[in-house]
Amino acid sequence: MKKSAYILGGLMAATLLGGCNWFKSNSSKRENIANPTPLTELSPTLAVKEVWNRGLGKGSGKSGIHQSPAVLDGKLYSANIDGEVMAIEAASGRVLWKQDFKKMRFAGAGVGSGLVVVGGLDGDVIAMDAGNGGERWRARVSAEVVAQPTIGGDTVFVRCNDGRVYALDVADGKQRWVNDRATVPLLSLRGNATPRLAGDLLLNATDAGKVSALRSSDGASAWEQNVGSGEGRTEVERLGDVDGDLKIDGDVIYAAAYHGQVVALSLNTGRPIWNRALSSYANVDVSASQVYAVDEQGNVWALDRTSGASMWKQDAFLNRWLSGPAVQGDYVVVGDIEGYVHWLAIADGKEAGRARLSKQAIRATPVVIGDTVYVVDVKGELGAFRAQL
Repeated sequence: MKKSAYILGGLMAATLLGGCNWFKSNSSKRENIANPTPLTELSPTLAVKEVWNRGLGKGSGKSGIHQSPAVLDGKLYSANIDGEVMAIEAASGRVLWKQDFKKMRFAGAGVGSGLVVVGGLDGDVIAMDAGNGGERWRARVSAEVVAQPTIGGDTVFVRCNDGRVYALDVADGKQRWVNDRATVPLLSLRGNATPRLAGDLLLNATDAGKVSALRSSDGASAWEQNVGSGEGRTEVERLGDVDGDLKIDGDVIYAAAYHGQVVALSLNTGRPIWNRALSSYANVDVSASQVYAVDEQGNVWALDRTSGASMWKQDAFLNRWLSGPAVQGDYVVVGDIEGYVHWLAIADGKEAGRARLSKQAIRATPVVIGDTVYVVDVKGELGAFRAQL
C-alpha cells in the first residue's frame, strides 16, 4: 500500500512520518518547523488591485490537492472537496452555473471539447456540459484522482494516484486504454502532475521521479527519462516526485523534481538538453529567455533557458512555502503560506508588487489571463488581481 507524505505549512499535509521537520504524523502538534521569513516593507513599482473575490466552497485544506481553476473562453471552472463544481465568469466573478454532487470529493476540473471533467478521491470521473453543467457521463478508475483531467479532441486523459493513466472516450466515458507501467514508490509527496498533450504524445510525470511520453492513441511508451535522484539512506531522503505540472514550449519540456533537478528535455526523444540540481515540489514556468522555479526552502530562481545557468535568485521568501511560479508579462508571480501574492521582475528578481488574498496558504499555482491573476487559497477563496502592466 502506498504511503503519502505531505509537506507542512499548508502546502502538503502529512501522515505516517515522524522525525523530519517537513512532515508530521496524525497529531496536529508542530515541532521544529522554521517560521516564515517576515516580509519587508515594499515600495511597489507595479500597481496591483483586487478586482473581485468569492468563495468556492470547501477548499483543499491539508489534503495536498492543488485546486487551480481550469480556464477556457473567459470562464473559470472549479471543483472542490465537497463535490461542488462551478463555472465562473472570469471578468466579474459571477457564477454561471453550479453543480453539487453529494458525497463526492473532487480534486480539480479539466475543460475542453465542450466538457468539464472532474476526478474524485474515490475514483469517480464525471463529465458535464461546459455550457450548463448538465451531467454527460460517469466512469470509474482504479484509484483516487488528485490531478486535473486533460481533454484533447475525442479523448479524456486521467492520471490516478496509483500511477495508472486512463484514456476515456469523450462521448461516453468508455475506456480506450490504460497504461499501468509507472511504478509508485512506497513513500511519495501528496499530489500528482496533470498529464500534458503535445501533438500525438501524452506527457506524464511520476512519483518515482520520471517524465514519460505515451502515445495518445494507444498508451504505448515512446520514451522515459529520470529527473529525480532517488538516492539516500531513508525513504524520506529518496523522495523524488515530479508533482509540478510540466511546461511544454515548442519542442522542449521543462520539469522539476523534489530532491532532484530542474531539466530541459527534448520533446521528441526525452534526452536532456540541460539539467541543474535544484529540489522543487512545484511546477516551473518560462519567459522568452528564462526558466523560473521555486525550491523547497522558498528561494525563487531564474535559469537561462538554453543552458540552465543561474541568472538570479530571490531569497526574501525563505520558509514561506511558495506556490509554483506563473509568468505575467515582465513579472513572475507566486503565492505564499500567509495568503500574499508577490510579483517579481523577471529582469532581476526584485519584488515589484504585492497583494493579499487572505490569511490562508496559497498552494495552487496562480492562473494568468492577460493582465489578471487568479489565485485560490486552501480554504477555497478565489481572488482576481489586476496588474497595471
